[in-house]
Amino acid sequence: MNPSFYIRNVPVYGELILAPMAGFSDMPYRLICRRFGMSMSYTEVVSVSGIVWNNKKTFKLLDFKEEERPVTFQVVGNDEYQITEACKKIEQLGPDIIDINMGCSVSDIAGKGAGAGMLKHPSKISKMFNNLTGSLSVPVTGKIRLGWDHKTRNYLEVSRILEENGASLIAVHGRTRSQYFSGAADWDAIAEVKQSVKIPVIANGDVRSVADIAEIKKRTACDGVMIGRAAIGHPWIFQYKDRENISGSEKIEMIRYHLDCMKEYYGHAIGVVLFRKHAVKYIVGLPKATELRPYIVRSKSAEEIISYIAAHLNRYSKHEAA
Repeated sequence: MNPSFYIRNVPVYGELILAPMAGFSDMPYRLICRRFGMSMSYTEVVSVSGIVWNNKKTFKLLDFKEEERPVTFQVVGNDEYQITEACKKIEQLGPDIIDINMGCSVSDIAGKGAGAGMLKHPSKISKMFNNLTGSLSVPVTGKIRLGWDHKTRNYLEVSRILEENGASLIAVHGRTRSQYFSGAADWDAIAEVKQSVKIPVIANGDVRSVADIAEIKKRTACDGVMIGRAAIGHPWIFQYKDRENISGSEKIEMIRYHLDCMKEYYGHAIGVVLFRKHAVKYIVGLPKATELRPYIVRSKSAEEIISYIAAHLNRYSKHEAA
């Protein structure tokens, strides 16, 4: 099997990638998605300050298994020199790639000049990537949005700067920072980026179905497709299956397995609490799912979560059969 594309010298087999999402793309869920065909792993984004100050929670987010490779560590910060020092530090942990987040729209991050806030300062991006690619041995990549707002859609300028300063790949979310996740992602803008650079481009934004995967590839000619919210509670998307094609029994089996993974990694109590936000995503599309959600978010044990969902599925499958 030939690689779908290379990130400098790192081969990537497959085109579908789970987007890095705080609280969701942790190691247990990444491993599940890899089993279903995801082509590479991005860790949850970690802060530069957490790395510099040796924060244990920050370094916990960088846990990964060998079977996840290629593994990308994603970092966020607003100081181009501190980012370089932090990345040199975490490079020693053995990632295949290091990615700089320039797309996060959260006010506490973007408002302080990090994440999408970086897009306001192309010259800073230039210095940062020049420093990073000159200091690190692993490929350095960047994830961007189209700009800060509709008046400053500088995605082509930023993409050119990234390529000229040694970036090995660009992931593009087809919205500006001011859009957050509202409106429609501009896939044509992603196509412009792909046409303007020679390095690989990953397309991100509004991919919710198998048909969307085909359409965004057609529209953008991208090398890979990054899937975020639509992949939570639906690892089957990496097998090119839509939610409506997954049976209730398949969902229950996966919920049990995912819960076991969470308990093993985090411990029972914390694992159950952290899993509840995944559980409410697994039930999306089920009949009367809104009735079930309050019971799940109050569950205190794995057994409760499973019993509520199983009973709900049993009740409505019988109702539909009748």
